[in-house]
Amino acid sequence: MAILTSLFSSVSGINAFGTGLSVVSNNISNMATVGFKDSSVAFADIIGENLSGANSGSEVGHGVLVNSVRTEFTQGSFETTGNGLDMALDGDGFFLLKSAAGTEAYIRAGTFSVNKDGFIANPDGLFLQGYQADATGNLLTGQVGNLNVASSTFPPQASTKINVVANIDSRGNIPAAFNVNNPTTTSNFSTSMTVYDSLGNGHLVTVYFRKSATAATGNTWQWFAVVNANDSASGTDQIQANGTLTFTTDGALDTVSAVTYPTGGFDFAGGATQNQTIAFNFGSSVTTSGGTGLDGLTQFGSTSAVLNQTQDGYGSGSLQRISVSGDGLITGLFTNGKSRTLGGITLGRFNNPQGLTKLGNNLYAVSSDSGQPISGAPNSAGMGKILSNSLELSNVDLAEQFVKMIEFQRGFQANSRVITITDGMLQELVNLIH
Repeated sequence: MAILTSLFSSVSGINAFGTGLSVVSNNISNMATVGFKDSSVAFADIIGENLSGANSGSEVGHGVLVNSVRTEFTQGSFETTGNGLDMALDGDGFFLLKSAAGTEAYIRAGTFSVNKDGFIANPDGLFLQGYQADATGNLLTGQVGNLNVASSTFPPQASTKINVVANIDSRGNIPAAFNVNNPTTTSNFSTSMTVYDSLGNGHLVTVYFRKSATAATGNTWQWFAVVNANDSASGTDQIQANGTLTFTTDGALDTVSAVTYPTGGFDFAGGATQNQTIAFNFGSSVTTSGGTGLDGLTQFGSTSAVLNQTQDGYGSGSLQRISVSGDGLITGLFTNGKSRTLGGITLGRFNNPQGLTKLGNNLYAVSSDSGQPISGAPNSAGMGKILSNSLELSNVDLAEQFVKMIEFQRGFQANSRVITITDGMLQELVNLIH
């Protein structure tokens, strides 16, 4: 009997709109879930029989079914956080994760931290995948694996070069011969700096400048690098490097003699390598190096003063914080002010991300419908770039969900009303026998 078809059609409508309401409810409940992608329901009609048996235009449908529930991978908004390992993807792609058993999963929610073993992991304990870096910061691109940042120290570097930019006053008198035990009164000017030995220990080196008593023009200076008793391996104040400088009558640095090491090099206390050689750069002299003589030491008639001084050594450092660049490079900043690449994140993208299997906890797994992942570095080959100190928010549009909720509610009510009307018609039919 054809009238019964309306009952079954309405029941299918109630079921379909009930499913749609469940999808909307799930979307709304996850509106604050980081990296969540909302879902939409696609309905399809159920074709019924040809009642006349002759004309396809007489076909009556049997109702509706839920053809698919599709995940919408549109870009979510971004939220700034204070965690350097919070990462958002601006564009296509997924973070690749692995469990301890080696099971792969993909995720958009970039809430990561360093676990007790130094691995970068998400809140479920799954390990972020990428390329590890060697001790010098070069990526080892041979194999993707669990990213570990447990190398918490940065090795020291012994000082090999000192640069000084200063003016020494041409008006100074010629003092007595330099005396390491009385350096202040036997020199015209001095500057001090900390240099580092092979163990990363810092030692104070003071460079004294003395106007030479043997110079007829007064444009020749001696310099003496002195290491005090506490820093010297000999336990006494000691000259460990010295040389001679001359200036033109215009005050430019003219010649620089080779450095002399009275003890064979710098011998610092503390068990470090002895005879440490440190070069002294006082600028590009006119005669010795063919320079201007004005970019380092000068001898003008003004107060002696240091404008700049640097050295290339540093002590050891421990890992202080981590940052991630847009192309996925993980950089560690150490307490000695140095930085080093610790690893590189790899992403995966899919030709059909809607075909991914949902695992819960914002995780997805590869399926036959999604196809195999295409791996690559962030911000290249179609992959999105990484925004550190950020999280991608849910892409649920609350206003859109409310509209759908009203639509599904009305559809549910209308189908319920059809059942009521059909029941009344059947009741009238039964009453014909009375």
